[in-house]
Amino acid sequence: MIASSGTTIADLGLALRNGTTTAATLVDECLAAIAAHDPVLNAFITVLSDDARRQARTLDEELARGIDRGPLHGIPISLKDIIDLAGKPTTAASRLRTEHRAPADAPVAARLRAAGAIFIGKCNLHELAFGTTGEESAYGATRNPHAPACVPGGSSSGSAVSVATGMALASIGTDTGGSIRIPASACGVVGLKPTHGEVSVAGVVPLAPSLDHVGPIARSVGDAATLYRIMRDGSGDVRRSAPANEPPVDSRPRLGIPRRYLLDLLEPAVERAFAGAVERLERSGWRIDDVDLAHAADTAPIYLHTQLAEAADCHRADLENRPAAYGRSVRLRLELGRYVLAEDYVRAQRGRSVLTAEVDAALIQRAALLLPTLPVVPPRIGTESIAIGKVTETTRALTLRLTQLFDVTGHPAISVPCGTAGGLPTGLQLVGRRGETEHLLALAAACEAALGRVTPWAYSPRAFARSSS
Repeated sequence: MIASSGTTIADLGLALRNGTTTAATLVDECLAAIAAHDPVLNAFITVLSDDARRQARTLDEELARGIDRGPLHGIPISLKDIIDLAGKPTTAASRLRTEHRAPADAPVAARLRAAGAIFIGKCNLHELAFGTTGEESAYGATRNPHAPACVPGGSSSGSAVSVATGMALASIGTDTGGSIRIPASACGVVGLKPTHGEVSVAGVVPLAPSLDHVGPIARSVGDAATLYRIMRDGSGDVRRSAPANEPPVDSRPRLGIPRRYLLDLLEPAVERAFAGAVERLERSGWRIDDVDLAHAADTAPIYLHTQLAEAADCHRADLENRPAAYGRSVRLRLELGRYVLAEDYVRAQRGRSVLTAEVDAALIQRAALLLPTLPVVPPRIGTESIAIGKVTETTRALTLRLTQLFDVTGHPAISVPCGTAGGLPTGLQLVGRRGETEHLLALAAACEAALGRVTPWAYSPRAFARSSS
């Protein structure tokens, strides 16, 4: 059932309640998928087989007695291994944290547990969430399920892979520069970064606190919405599956494409896929025009001066006392952050205010901004730079190029699959108004319907042999 096309959390919830499946069955199917796929794809650091089976038995017994915790009751999900789960390691994929055991659930995990979610395991990631490809981890690189010789995106790499392959029905990731949306795009699933501050980051290993977000990775917009409503702070009864007043979506929503800087550098395959998605939306009646963000080209330095400085501050003690425990590339970036001057950081915060105001202004008369999630097709593992026309950029800079702006400004953003580019998945990114994540989700659901759901992928050893040769 898990691997069938169109299977969502809502579908499985109905099956659980009408007795055609059980939470124990869903857990066994996820564990079977992990046994089949994870030896190649390396999505998990810790698989919680015994705990998940115990949770499933309890939740099945509760449902039989008429106790229903809501839409996540009996649903197996994974967590990025940067989020605390009581009594379990939180490694953040780093040798720094091999002895760590979480004293309690992070608030976001506690809310999901109370809602009946089953934790199937903790997922691999780019070390300390400080990377965009999923290659650098103390536990080995994670691989793209569609082409295992290629990167799955990062830093929430294992989370996206687990969802794309049916090893989990959804996952929780983090996003500081694009780390939910990038792997969602690369793996062909949905990834939501809520408005900054809507979901607690307590009990989550920090990278850059003013940029850090927690959000869901799922197989559909509806599934992402279900998770978001349970995770967000102040959401009240965890059993509630939908907002009291679902925000209306204009039948002809107006979207703006921010072309300056953001769309200046796209691989041809991505450009074609994006143009095709825009054409399909326009045929469905959506109104799409261009919008100018005058200072978009300042995004990268503003982001870097903010992120590097805050990350270096978070890691100052370990950088002094345990530098050899870091992976080489991650340590180098953290060391760079120690040389960001106070005036550079302050100047970057002024720039953030300018960018935030420009995105706010662009959204006054538009429902959302529209752009690709990634400017490139997921590259092969080990690719350090990519040439687009006459321009060559580092892989890290290119993969951050279209997402980092909205971590800087805190606007909610979601990546929705929109087809393929170069034979691999590609995502369409929608960016909404601050504080209006619900409206963005409603809009993304309409976009998903207009574009057509992408069929969940099934693992093929033969495909792996071809793509890794």
